[in-house]
Amino acid sequence: MSINLSINNEKYKYDVFQIIKIFYPYEDVKFTDDLVDYSIIINDETIIIESNEDRYSYKATEEHTIKEKIKLGLYNYFAKKTGIIHPWGTLIGIRPTKIAARLIKSNFQLKEVVEYYQDHYQTSEEKAKLCYEVAKNQEEYLHNDVRNISVYIGMPFCPTRCSYCSFAANGIKGKEKLVEAYLEALNKEIRAISNYIRENDLSIESVYFGGGTPTSVNNVQFFYIMQSIYEALVKDSKVREFTVEAGRPDSITEEKLLTMKEYKVTRISINPQSMNDKTLKAIGRIHTVDSIIEKYNLARRLGFDNINMDIIVGLPGEGIEEIEITCREIAKLKPESFTVHGMSIKRASKLHEAIINNKYFNKVALEELDKMFNHTRKTAEQLGMIPYYLYRQKNMVGNMENIGYTNKGLECIYNIKIMEENQTIIALGADAATKVVFPEENRIERFANLKDVGEYVKRIDELISGKIALLDTAFKI
Repeated sequence: MSINLSINNEKYKYDVFQIIKIFYPYEDVKFTDDLVDYSIIINDETIIIESNEDRYSYKATEEHTIKEKIKLGLYNYFAKKTGIIHPWGTLIGIRPTKIAARLIKSNFQLKEVVEYYQDHYQTSEEKAKLCYEVAKNQEEYLHNDVRNISVYIGMPFCPTRCSYCSFAANGIKGKEKLVEAYLEALNKEIRAISNYIRENDLSIESVYFGGGTPTSVNNVQFFYIMQSIYEALVKDSKVREFTVEAGRPDSITEEKLLTMKEYKVTRISINPQSMNDKTLKAIGRIHTVDSIIEKYNLARRLGFDNINMDIIVGLPGEGIEEIEITCREIAKLKPESFTVHGMSIKRASKLHEAIINNKYFNKVALEELDKMFNHTRKTAEQLGMIPYYLYRQKNMVGNMENIGYTNKGLECIYNIKIMEENQTIIALGADAATKVVFPEENRIERFANLKDVGEYVKRIDELISGKIALLDTAFKI
């Protein structure tokens, strides 16, 4: 099924498209002059929506921008037509907490912040309060010296590729030569950037080793790259935080955990995504709930005292019952951090392909999805955690959010910095994107490494030179 639209001002096609996709996420929404389902007429004062069935006119107050008027008019019309009220209202941006942070800087109190979200975006009171809470919890971490940076290192391999994944993560089986070549190239990039950081008197605040799955390589390879990271970026610096996504339990070994301890890792993630074996099998994971618990307890015995666990709400076949099971099992383990991701249907994923071919469709109603998210929040509260970072993605089931909870004082600095974009983050590895912040000009410049692992290896010298050229524009002494 497709929804055909016409519009009298093409400048706002994207805004119209995004709001209609909130209500019809799996439909083909397109603009055409033939067989139009809805005509969108944008005037200075009113937004008019015409169909074969009705005609709707919306007039907002003067304090709303034209884009806000368009979005509010469309949202109100389709909410009435479908009977669906979305908790985030018209908000489609990645970082909704930035609005709260801006308002707080202008001395807005909680009540005023909530009213602003409701008036400008029709966001629910609960989500508006959540944005306020996250923004307040981040405040102490957002003061940043321009020469204070973080470093991200990416591992583009996983034991297997999950059905929902669209990242540059390759199944590692049968790719031994490529893995060795990648680690050599990554080590070269690490050394070059380490020299640059030292020569230009930059200070590393946090190091984050993610992916993919960093622990998908074998014990010897993992030791090699961890030694490289430690010697180049951690050993002689004032790093406050060193995170490794230990990731999937089928890739975690005692040797790798001991390597992390040796090289002063302060925070790890052990990510089940679900504590239901049926779901794990359905999404392409080759581990069980028992193995999650086993590897978590092993990490505890080896002295890890800052462990994060990720879950996903909206996985195939899961409803409130499965989320309750997942939350109950995680509550028993008592991790220091608990990250809740809303399911995002990426175009490059196997799951999106299944939806297109009518082999899978998420039938969880928005009301139940809201209950699932509420249950995860209650679990975080039960564990004594606070919400400390939040972001959203396109194509999320139910148009929801990703949110990180943690024990007060154990907030992941890197997560806050990458979401709030107030610190330069130098990113190393295939498909890793460096972001250089120019605070006085209120702008960010990016340099992205190549996504293809083979091309990254071949062109590593070119990529290092390009990254350093960008860094020079901000930091060269």
